[in-house]
Amino acid sequence: MSSELLDALTLLEKEKGISRDVLIEAIEAALVSAYKRNFHQAQNVRVDFNIGNGSMRVFARKEVVEEAFDPRLEISLEDAHDISPSYEIGDTVEIEVTPRNFGRIAAQTAKQVVTQRVREAERGIVYSEYIDREEDIMTGIVERQDGRFTYISLGKAEALLPSNEQMPTETLKPHDRVKVFITKVDRTTKGPQIFVSRTHPGLLKRLFEMEVPEIYDGTVEIRSVAREAGDRSKISVYSGSEDVDPVGACVGPRGSRVQTIVSELKGEKIDIVEYSTDPVKFVANALSPSKVVDVLVNEDQTATTVIVPDYQLSLAIGKRGQNARLAAKLTGWKIDIKSETDARELGIYPRPGNAGKPEEVVADEETFEEDEFLEGSFEEENDVK
Repeated sequence: MSSELLDALTLLEKEKGISRDVLIEAIEAALVSAYKRNFHQAQNVRVDFNIGNGSMRVFARKEVVEEAFDPRLEISLEDAHDISPSYEIGDTVEIEVTPRNFGRIAAQTAKQVVTQRVREAERGIVYSEYIDREEDIMTGIVERQDGRFTYISLGKAEALLPSNEQMPTETLKPHDRVKVFITKVDRTTKGPQIFVSRTHPGLLKRLFEMEVPEIYDGTVEIRSVAREAGDRSKISVYSGSEDVDPVGACVGPRGSRVQTIVSELKGEKIDIVEYSTDPVKFVANALSPSKVVDVLVNEDQTATTVIVPDYQLSLAIGKRGQNARLAAKLTGWKIDIKSETDARELGIYPRPGNAGKPEEVVADEETFEEDEFLEGSFEEENDVK
């Protein structure tokens, strides 16, 4: 048994990364429990597991006292001197109490402990691997579905995609390959529990990092993302280099880079806008594809009043207010949209002190949706209510 057990422990140490010393300690602790359970002993014992010859010996540990009242835990000084005259009060004496048939129980217990530790180690390895991938993107294969989750295989583990984290515009089927964003990894007794999402804004960000080399190497930065999954998203980008067009880099030659992302997101429209520290410029960019003639900023309330041409009002607001809502999420500013006519009636446009009409605020943006490959400005059709 000793050589087989030694070989098994050595193999586990190499393949599973479980220290042999840790396994031996676990086996000894389990043997103590097995001894107390099977032989109805409550005394303080220690198990010596000799990995060299495979022997397992049980020792009762007793404290040396003047007069023993509990023979299971104590030994009198007189009896201790019969064992060795060097013992003094307060010392611990170990007396071997190994039962005759303890070998069979010990072997079974050792097997159970090793099996349990292997499972725990495998779960720990998988957990360590996936906890490092939290807030990252992975490709998985759809396995099955029920009323609450879609179960996706990520290789060594199975991820849970809640129904409310699935895009309303797509239907996943078994064996489909799909990219998912890991939102949370929990450690449980049955192994790591991994939750993923297809609607999280982080998915869009990671997809751009994968497709755009300038984002990966840090030349272009993603400053903010606003997303209504399956329908429309806005992303703001910035580059500190004057030689790099951040919007053009994300779009790619003839829209090739962003087209890959749009296809992965099942036709979700994506507005790519240039970030600016100037709220006037940034808010105007964020409201693309509509044109903006002026932006009034209230710094104290983090609010803006945006003035657009009358014929652009519906486009600026968007279907069910979507364009304005996404722009507000993207910029972090409250946005109140007024037509030129309404602004004139309220006396806020043209601005007081300006005799003429201010120049339009020109937005730096690209709006991209599936099957649009022409270079230049990709503008959505007017959503006139």
